Amino acid sequence: TPPETWPALLAKVTDVNGNLTGVHRTWLDPATARKAPLDPSRKAMGNLLGHGVRIGTASDILAAGEGLESTLSVRMALPNMPVISALSANHLAALILPTGLQRLYIAADVATANLIKRAGAVGIETIRLISLGGDFNEDLRKLGRDDLRTHLGQQLATADFSRLLSDEH
Repeated sequence: TPPETWPALLAKVTDVNGNLTGVHRTWLDPATARKAPLDPSRKAMGNLLGHGVRIGTASDILAAGEGLESTLSVRMALPNMPVISALSANHLAALILPTGLQRLYIAADVATANLIKRAGAVGIETIRLISLGGDFNEDLRKLGRDDLRTHLGQQLATADFSRLLSDEH
């Protein structure tokens, strides 16, 4: 019998310079618009450690998280916030931070002490973003974009408030 085929969400994994280092795949169920009922429902390949899926360009601020869906949900609520999904807690702990970064928002289920320590050692302020539910994707689906935006806005540094909550992108 032929192998099963499923549509997939593909995301490129890049290093701090934007060079392709890998690919992350999440298979989707077209009937439900959720992850396909496969084990595993996602796979990544390539050189992933220290790298991630980037949306937006980090300058002085960046939000870093584990899962792609959760990190994308933060970006939907805060479209002016550059984000990176490290794809796992271990990879988040090993994330290579871009030069010039002043503030790192950590959008993770569990704060990664190693990442916080490494960021602090080079003078980067860290702020942990806390979800209300299991993760930010769950929050987005339950609360909607505007309420998630309000929840995240309450956790932002004062210096970032106006540019991240502005309606301009």
